[in-house]
Order: sequence, then structure tokens, then C-alpha cells
Amino acid sequence: MATPLGYTRLQIILHWIAVLVILQQFIFHESIAHAWDAIRDGQTPAFDPLVLAHVIGGALVLLLVLWRLAIKARRGAPAMVGENPLQRALARIVHLGLYLVMILLPVSGAVAWFGGNETAGEGHEVLKAVILALVALHVLGAVYHQFVLKDGLMDRMRRPAE
Repeated sequence: MATPLGYTRLQIILHWIAVLVILQQFIFHESIAHAWDAIRDGQTPAFDPLVLAHVIGGALVLLLVLWRLAIKARRGAPAMVGENPLQRALARIVHLGLYLVMILLPVSGAVAWFGGNETAGEGHEVLKAVILALVALHVLGAVYHQFVLKDGLMDRMRRPAE
């Protein structure tokens, strides 16, 4: 399989939709946290559409990441940019970590919410910190490429290479 030079329009759209869904998951997570605390205290929380939105958002993140991985498996991905092997290795680790956490977060959340499993709930909270760190590294790497290396890396997520 030849290495593509960039991402397709669909890959770019899926990337930015995932960004928006993950962002809303963080912004509106308080409702599900309060509902989870109420359930742990033996109470039945009142219906809250933001709880439903969080559950649906988690399922959507899982669907998006699986779709992106299927495209990547079929099409491949552009080569890592940069001459420094350490930077390429770090980029690979961050990308793999993001994919893994985008799978584990919805799964752990579902096991906690639908299965009442507190260990999964605790794991979900830990993974929340992990994804924040990985997203920060991902963004810092993109900014570094854009403003320090000036290698046009960010263009690959703005303009399709079809």
C-alpha cells in the first residue's frame, strides 16, 4: 500500500467532528457526574438531557474513532513529518494513545453507567486526565510544526489530498 500524502475530505471531517464532540463531552460532563454521584448514594437522578447527551456523545466518539481506524487500515496514513526520530516516535505514541483512549473512555463510561461498575467509573476519570494530556501534546505538536518548523503539517488537516 502506497503512503498517502495527506488525508481525505472524509478523514478531515471525522477528525474535526471528533474534536467538537470530545470538547462538548468535557464542557457538559457535570450533569452525568452529578447523576453518577446520586446513583452511588442510592438515589434515582431526575432526567437530564445533558446526561443523555453525554451518553450519546460517548457512543459517537467510539463510532468516529472506529470509522477513522477502518479508513486508516484500508487507505493508510500520511508519513510522520520531521527528520528527528525522537519527535516522530513521540508523535506515533501520542496518536496511538489518542486512538486507544478514545476507545477506552466510551467503553469504560458505558460499563460504569450501564453496568454500575465503580472500578470502570474510576478508570473513566483517570482516562479523562490522560486524554487531556494527550490532546495537549497533540495541539502543542501541531503548533510547534506550524510556527517553529513551518513545515505545513497543519495543512494536512485543513485541505484534503484527494
